[in-house]
Amino acid sequence: MLIKPFARVDVQLGHAREMGFTCADITDTNAGGSMLGTAGFSPTVSLDEDPFEVKRLFKKHGISPSTICAHAGLLESSNPGVYGTAEIMKAVQFAAAIGVKDVVTTETDPRSEWARSLSYEEQIFIIAEKLHTPVKMAADYGVRILLEPHGPVTDSIRGLQDVFDRLGNPESLGVNLDTGNAWLGGTDPVEMATVFKKKIHHIHWKDLGTEWESKRGTQYGCGFSTIALGDGVIDIKGVCAVLKDCEIDTSTLEIMGEQDIYKRSVDYLRECGMGD
Repeated sequence: MLIKPFARVDVQLGHAREMGFTCADITDTNAGGSMLGTAGFSPTVSLDEDPFEVKRLFKKHGISPSTICAHAGLLESSNPGVYGTAEIMKAVQFAAAIGVKDVVTTETDPRSEWARSLSYEEQIFIIAEKLHTPVKMAADYGVRILLEPHGPVTDSIRGLQDVFDRLGNPESLGVNLDTGNAWLGGTDPVEMATVFKKKIHHIHWKDLGTEWESKRGTQYGCGFSTIALGDGVIDIKGVCAVLKDCEIDTSTLEIMGEQDIYKRSVDYLRECGMGD
């Protein structure tokens, strides 16, 4: 839900409704007060505020919250200054309170020298260790935690599966497929969709142009696309062919741009059999 840069949640919801959307993500969350959010310059939701106030804000615009994004630094050492386990647990409680089924998180690319020095086995362990309690908590609250391709582990099929295996493959842990991030990280999104078909409960749709090809395999995630689905190099149609018969209630257009880009993307998904 980042249609208009530097605009508060209320404004974003208004624009989304004007374009005909009835669902939107809670895209940016913070653990406490946000100065930019308070000033009205950022579409951020505090995990410490009353979740029902947020639900009422969405309802005012005729929009339902679909997922809560709780992107963390799961490869970094435990630190109150890094968005991690505590914030994911808050997001689980927040989601359960307002009837949101899925909380999306990821490890993100390693930022510190310490995180960059981790072996593959250590990466799997530290991600699983940070998710162990949130995943159990999610099961108790009837919520799912979805891992999104957005880092050196989650961008790969092997990495995702190894995290699942280390946590015992619980039902409260699934996948949020990001077509752009998976492709950019070097994985075929169609293959990832095929392997994790039964675990994918939400999708972040984005297509990328030819200018991104030289960065493939070297960059983990790219935020938002600026082109319509079907205009780039990613096999969106192939992903749709795999997932069109899955029970996926909502998905997200991770796109920024003019209204026409959103409309053409929605039309493209419908042409590919993804329904409404």
